[in-house]
Amino acid sequence: MSSEDNHLLETIKSVIVPIHPSGWMFVAIFALVSLALSLIWAPFGWLGLIATSWCVYFFRDPDRITPMREGLIVSPADGVVQKIIKCVPPAELDLGKDERTRVSIFLNVFNVHVNRIPMEGSVSKLHYNPGKFFNAALDKASEENERMSVKVTTPDGVHYGVVQIAGLVARRILCDLKEGQSVKCGERFGIIRFGSRVDVYLPKDTTPTVIEGQVSVGGETILADLKNQAPQLVGTKH
Repeated sequence: MSSEDNHLLETIKSVIVPIHPSGWMFVAIFALVSLALSLIWAPFGWLGLIATSWCVYFFRDPDRITPMREGLIVSPADGVVQKIIKCVPPAELDLGKDERTRVSIFLNVFNVHVNRIPMEGSVSKLHYNPGKFFNAALDKASEENERMSVKVTTPDGVHYGVVQIAGLVARRILCDLKEGQSVKCGERFGIIRFGSRVDVYLPKDTTPTVIEGQVSVGGETILADLKNQAPQLVGTKH
């Protein structure tokens, strides 16, 4: 294969983003419904095509370049850093009763919804909580919404938690992890369908390197650096 062919192939690969395996069933359903609608009335078919295209877009699963250095905690999700507060973690995470910094990332229906591991370690606890479906942007969603809680213990014995939270539209949380499983920073571990939120409970006495309102990129944006505890940043909107 010539260098020109290789370049063309790489260009095509950069444009065509892979689809998460759990999305193919939905894409097929959208496509079949669109075909049926087009047989009823052509304009309906065009609307169905738009909906099918959005479905493909929603389940996209792009590769990410994860910064690899000991002590880095990366974002588990794409979205807006909605809130950074100190609070007691949910009891099911078994992280104690002391307050920790919680970074909440809100995903709208246009964000990539594939979730990634924030920091290397082993899965020391998993807990699924059935619950309600309030707007994921609300504070009470962390305690009352359906959620999947994951506790991870790093090789240094540091504990942190990451919680997948269903939202107003989301009705299904998928988590591929098992207790005792070893995980790597930036590794894919699940997906939340159609709008959601992910909370990260940082290790004790950890200062976040992100600020409220910042847009994070799953597997790439650094939420905290355990090896460099600088003062918390303050942001200015421009």
